[in-house]
Amino acid sequence: MRRVASLAPALLLLLAGCSPGDAPDRPGGAAGRERPPAEVAGVPTAAGTHRLKLDAGGVNKREYRLRVPPQLADRRWRDGRPAEPLPLVVAMHGGAANAERMERISGLDETADREGVLVAYPEGWLMSWNAGFCCGPAKLAKTDDIGFITELVGRLTDAGLADPDRVYATGFSNGAAMAYRLACEAPGTFAAIGAVSAAMAMPRCDPAPTSVLVMHGTRDGNVPYDGGGRIDWNDPRPFPPVSHAVDYWRKENGLPPLGRTLEVGDGPDCRTTGRGGAGTEVALCRIEGGGHAWPEGAHNTLWTFFEDHPRRD
Repeated sequence: MRRVASLAPALLLLLAGCSPGDAPDRPGGAAGRERPPAEVAGVPTAAGTHRLKLDAGGVNKREYRLRVPPQLADRRWRDGRPAEPLPLVVAMHGGAANAERMERISGLDETADREGVLVAYPEGWLMSWNAGFCCGPAKLAKTDDIGFITELVGRLTDAGLADPDRVYATGFSNGAAMAYRLACEAPGTFAAIGAVSAAMAMPRCDPAPTSVLVMHGTRDGNVPYDGGGRIDWNDPRPFPPVSHAVDYWRKENGLPPLGRTLEVGDGPDCRTTGRGGAGTEVALCRIEGGGHAWPEGAHNTLWTFFEDHPRRD
């Protein structure tokens, strides 16, 4: 009993030395870490896929799906923002499809959750994108898809959630053609793009240095690998060959012919130019016997390429 009594003064002194901020259940969380808010600038921070809308200046608000990885909430936060923003991949669906389908077929949710990447899946206009000479309703309506996508990127970067030096664009078919157009007409927004099963067909291109990965099946009947077919239902001109896009971006970046191999264990292998003086690179993944489809493991090859090419000022 005397031993317990002798410990009492010491316990009182110890408790008196604890400040309210040292309590484990304080609002700031353990060790004084700031907890993330439920949302930042209207963007949820909880892990998972969120359906959101954006006022991009048109008659109606545009919609997109946003995959938020668990790593966002786990990061250190300062003044209501993550101390280190995440990379962002904008993934655009093909024609006659939608954002939900792109999320389902691309495998990019897996990349997001594994690597700590934000992935935005924007909705096209009536299931199409105004990607230059193609395609469908969006081309006929002359929708400002450049404005929509750049506004989406700006919303996430301005909120401090996405790193402006690590913003990338990819897409399938009509969505990949849109990725080409973004690289041409929103220079400096995207550090790299990845175009899957699309031709580069547009009236103009005024790019900044951009790394480009092209992925295309040799038996694609919709957008032939060697060119042909027709650009749109109301445009009988043939698609240019895949080599047109590869050579254009290679020369634009001052890069040599494809002479090296880019190997990815769980995705298609590619031939690449290697890096140029500006840090840019162009690669071609030729899918032997592949049709007009998103290749298995494409998300792994795309992310390997993107991760290695942040924007350099």
